Amino acid sequence: MEVLLVVRGLSNPFSIPFQSLEHMEEKNYDVLVVGTGAGGGAVLWRLCEKWRKNRKSIGVIESGDLLLPTHIYNIPGLRKKWKKYYNEVSNPIGQHLPQFLGAEQVFAVGGRTLFWGAVTPRMHASEFINWPISEQEIDTYYQIAEDIMQIHQASSINSLHLQAILQHLHSKGFHEASPIPSATSHGKTFSSLCFLKNAWEQHPFDFAVKARALQLLMENGKPVGLKVGDHNKKIHVLRAKTIVLAAGSLETPRLLLHSKIPGNTIGHFLTNHSFIKAKGEFISKKVGNISENIRILIPQTDETPYQFQIYINKRLINAVGFGKVESLFDNNLTLDPLSVDEYGIPKIKINFSYSVKDMEIIRQMNEALHQVFNYLGARVVHEKGKAQIHVMEPGEDYHESGTCRIGNDPSQSATNRYGQIHGITGLYVADNSILSSIGASNPTLTTVALAIRIADHISNSYSKERTK
Repeated sequence: MEVLLVVRGLSNPFSIPFQSLEHMEEKNYDVLVVGTGAGGGAVLWRLCEKWRKNRKSIGVIESGDLLLPTHIYNIPGLRKKWKKYYNEVSNPIGQHLPQFLGAEQVFAVGGRTLFWGAVTPRMHASEFINWPISEQEIDTYYQIAEDIMQIHQASSINSLHLQAILQHLHSKGFHEASPIPSATSHGKTFSSLCFLKNAWEQHPFDFAVKARALQLLMENGKPVGLKVGDHNKKIHVLRAKTIVLAAGSLETPRLLLHSKIPGNTIGHFLTNHSFIKAKGEFISKKVGNISENIRILIPQTDETPYQFQIYINKRLINAVGFGKVESLFDNNLTLDPLSVDEYGIPKIKINFSYSVKDMEIIRQMNEALHQVFNYLGARVVHEKGKAQIHVMEPGEDYHESGTCRIGNDPSQSATNRYGQIHGITGLYVADNSILSSIGASNPTLTTVALAIRIADHISNSYSKERTK
């Protein structure tokens, strides 16, 4: 049985064979990766690149199944049907989380990267002040991530309309406005399936789908394996010397908590973006007649703790704003012993609220977005049943993070500067949950950069063991 995967477009297809969990039970992997979203895919690719000339064994499990062979926008005729496909693999978990109503999970090969908007800014420099990693240190990994993901600014960068709009915004005080950086090249959008393809071309790995990670197995304080459930609810035990969890900011801490992994901050410091949306239409010609699609980013600055993404389609404007949210210990997820899933594992409860400071940033965003529309000669269009600029539910940004955040102090972080759970050799996290803070920037590029760095650390650790 094989899974067909393609990189960006539908040309040059290739296949990676699925393995059964029965087959994988017979091995003891050097590294076992849990999850195939942005973080898991990046770790896998980098390890395969580093180990292309040796015989290290790598296993990968994904709780979902194959849904699409590439990002949905790369398949002719499916762009307008994305919601149908998304609903097939999404879990609207927020329906049962009153304080995080907008949350949804995606269970499929490639995870959310099958549907994401591919907006990939770097995080604002101010965020790294309290990180255990300097901006200079992560810059190298940003460059690697941007190269492998083929990140470019908007294809219309040479557009006279775009330049006129940018100059106008600059003159009005939005000096950092620029084309949106995007993981889209030659009209094709990146997904984590690209990581899987590039990984397979360099080093083989065993890959099982519909394989749900249930519980970590520990011996003498170190991970030795993982209980995994298949689609028939049969339990399997996979063995591994190193385990990398990349199941997402809600599922990864759930697995750690259920496995009774020590760490007082696991599940705490849950962070997201406050999230606003607005639609508008041009009512004057301050920026001329626009006859093309234009995408503009107004990023976070030292003075403005929010980011706007402006999408102009001739006479219409769609805008979204992301606001910085404080990383607070009391914003957390815990296990709910009164509610369990089909495997008998407790589901999660979430305690989350915006602080006074967060609410002030939402107010500032609202005011600033009105200014942007006004400067562009547009007015906000009222949508039925919604405020002109409406605030989305917590979790609806899909940028949840921080629940296993990196740091030097175990009392304030779950993982060390290399994404390894404090005090536990061989247990790593490589998804959005390790982000110490996210400011107002889309988190995916930073997560990929950190995941690549984690893979380098794992590879280097094995090399040091060999030379002892």
